[in-house]
Amino acid sequence: MLDEIAQALQLGDYKTAIRLLKPLIKTDPNHPRVQFYAAQIYEAQDKLDTARGLYRKLLATTTNIKLISQVRQGLQRIETIETERRAQAISDAKAAVGGTEPGVLILEPIASELKKEAAQKFAKIVQLDPYIARLQLPSRGWRLYRTGALGELHYLALELNKAQIPCFSESLPALEKLEVLEVHHFISASSEIVARCQNQAGHLGTISFQASEIKQCVEGRLPLFESVVTVDAKHQLQRKTQTQDYVHFCDLHLLERNCVLRMCDRNYQFQQGIVSIPASERDRYGTVSNSWQHLMQFIREKLPHATTYSDFTPFAETALGFRETLNRISSCINLKRRKETPWDGAFQLYSTLAFLRAKKERGVIPIKN
Repeated sequence: MLDEIAQALQLGDYKTAIRLLKPLIKTDPNHPRVQFYAAQIYEAQDKLDTARGLYRKLLATTTNIKLISQVRQGLQRIETIETERRAQAISDAKAAVGGTEPGVLILEPIASELKKEAAQKFAKIVQLDPYIARLQLPSRGWRLYRTGALGELHYLALELNKAQIPCFSESLPALEKLEVLEVHHFISASSEIVARCQNQAGHLGTISFQASEIKQCVEGRLPLFESVVTVDAKHQLQRKTQTQDYVHFCDLHLLERNCVLRMCDRNYQFQQGIVSIPASERDRYGTVSNSWQHLMQFIREKLPHATTYSDFTPFAETALGFRETLNRISSCINLKRRKETPWDGAFQLYSTLAFLRAKKERGVIPIKN
């Protein structure tokens, strides 16, 4: 019977092979050749995961040298098939419209209790060691995992989401299309909110909007660096860069207008507008920090419905490893710095990713001016 099954498989007569194999699976399911032929049939049916499982089980249990060699050939065939399919899928994705433009792949947080199983799937998809793969999966906030051609990143995101590993990919040129206006102060907030702001060309103007138009806020702190001279253990002078202070930022997202309203505690005009500090309270709100808290309280009161993104710092710590990408991003951040820092690009990336992510989830159609 086993020889007849082998002959049927050799001739590609899988219908006969299945008919002959069924009774043997019931009477002697653990026989090495029964399992081997079953694996071959699953392989022919394109049930590659099932076939691979049987092949691996045989490798661990059989001592027959000839059978071990055949099993290894089966595993190699499966690996070759999957590699070729992956390469073709990536090639097709790159050939699609926009497939070659630069993009980013973002991993979303996954619960700790799910990480072990997720890491196995993640390792297989991105071709990593399972232990290293587990370290790449974030528990809190987003992780910038990969940059490259958008088509390939779209393909990876699709495969990862199928494996229940939350992630998304986005186009860098799409991020650059968003308008960023720096808010100087708020003029009124009665029937609608009116803000005095400046665009990236330096032109001043006003913008009016309903509070309901702001769907989300993005908060973050950017470090200010200073160069200092220290004396090391050998009494030699050393120059190093250290963090001097932090600057607070808050972005308001007008999804339908493709517009980001950006506030910064270094540039916001606290003594002007409706959120100015009352004279009776200026002693209490005398510092920039306290004034900023006063402004944020105003924002929270006016926008209780807005979703807040506040995990910028853990995201930035992963993004700083992609300095070349961050340096290509126009940060739209107006801080007086002695030298450029990738932190600015990281915040712009974080905020605009949150913007486009929300637009896609809500199905927002931009308003045409």
